[in-house]
Parts: sequence; structure tokens; C-alpha cells
Amino acid sequence: MTEKSSAKVIVVFDIDGVVRDVSGSYRRAIADTVEYFTTQAYRPTPLDIDQLKSEGVWNNDWEASQELIYRYFETQEQTREQLQLDYNAIVAFFQSRYRGPDPNNLTGYICNEPLLLQPSYLEQLTQAGIAWGFFSGATRTSANYILEKRLGLQSPVLIAMEDAPGKPDPTGLLATVRQLENGIEQRLAVVYVGDTVADMYTVEKAQALDSSRTWIGVGVLPPHVQETAAHNDAYGKTLLAAGAVVVLSNVQELTPRQIQQLVSSFA
Repeated sequence: MTEKSSAKVIVVFDIDGVVRDVSGSYRRAIADTVEYFTTQAYRPTPLDIDQLKSEGVWNNDWEASQELIYRYFETQEQTREQLQLDYNAIVAFFQSRYRGPDPNNLTGYICNEPLLLQPSYLEQLTQAGIAWGFFSGATRTSANYILEKRLGLQSPVLIAMEDAPGKPDPTGLLATVRQLENGIEQRLAVVYVGDTVADMYTVEKAQALDSSRTWIGVGVLPPHVQETAAHNDAYGKTLLAAGAVVVLSNVQELTPRQIQQLVSSFA
């Protein structure tokens, strides 16, 4: 595609918790991993995992698993130096649950992730002159599985784990935007849609690096926090405090009209 973009706005989506429900996959794999490496002494609850991620630096679920293991043993008065956890072993166990035991044939929790948006929604954005793509901390294999195999998208713009530092580093978001601009000279507004504190911090850091355009963070409540009103409200307030300008219950509530209204309010 060599012609320049005619987009009016750029929207970039996180994947986990926004495009797919990972409460029974990634988050279940975190709990399994922590439980295994604490010899069944501790299995983190969804709230435990949310509290860790609210710190804004645990977007990588392998690192989050390791951190929860360390913190459990610290409550047992063991130091990190004493433990010397094998990070590669943690990753391997996690992947055996999430992807399945055969790395070339996905059979794990990834196969049962509910979709949170439909291809028709993305088509509505395209028809409204809104360019869209994805920036995710998921591996490229995992991200492509949901985007291409499940949603049927044809080679969508995607920056995945292997392509950029982890969030809240904004490098990957900036790279996604460059691909979606496709040579256009106008400094288009960017909306980044995510479900974590790290996602909102990423928007703030992108703004600090490139103040020549408007950056807008939109929060989405992942399905697992919507099971109780208290958890729902607390999680929403956390996203707003981290920089989200609005928090939605589902990504498809971010209609082309609302996108234009958000951009206009910041113009």
C-alpha cells in the first residue's frame, strides 16, 4: 500500500481485556503459575492480580507471575536473593497453560477466549475515515491468533511483544502510529484504548515525547471486573486516575461519533 493515508483520526487498540476476554486464559495462567511455583501454597485472586497491575509496571504477565511468587515468599520471610527464581522456567510453565504443551499447535487456554469486538465494528471505523491498528504486550503468535484466525483480519497493523519494549514505554505505540499514518504529513490525533494503568501511562509518555499531536487515553473495563459493582467502580476510578479521559464497559461503545467528539474536545 503506497498511497498516502486519508485518515482523519488514528485509533490504536490494546488486545488483552479490550479485543478478547483473558480472565479465563492469561489471568488463569498467572494464577496457575504462581500456585505451581509456591507449591500450591498461594493462588492469587483476580483482585490480587488487579492490584499488582494497578502499579502500572506489570504489563508482562510472565514478569507479573514472577513478582507475585516473590511477594508470596517475602511474606514467608524469604528474600529474593535466597530464592533465585528461574524466570525461563516460569515462562515455560505459563506458556504450557496458556498456549498448551505443543508450541506449534495451540491447545491451551488461548483457544477459549471470548471476543469483545466484532469485525463489523472495525469496518465502521474504516468507513468513518478512522485508521486503526493494535499495540499489545501479547506475543505476536498470540495476537495474530486472535486477530487473524478468530477475527479474520488480513495482516492488520500490529506491534506485539517482540517488536517493542513493554508498556508503559511508548515506543510501540509510536511505532504503530507511524505505520498507520502511512506517509501523511498532517499530525493526526491518536486515541489509545486499553484496560490497564500501564496503557494509560503509555499515552501520557507518548504525549511527553510527541506534543505535536493530540493523544487521548480511553479506558475499557475488562469483563472480570464487571462482576461486582464495587470492583467495577474501583477499577474505573483507577483508570481515570491514571489518565483515561473516559471509561467504557465495552470497546464497541467507542463509536466513530464518540471518537470525533473526543478529538474535537481536545482540539
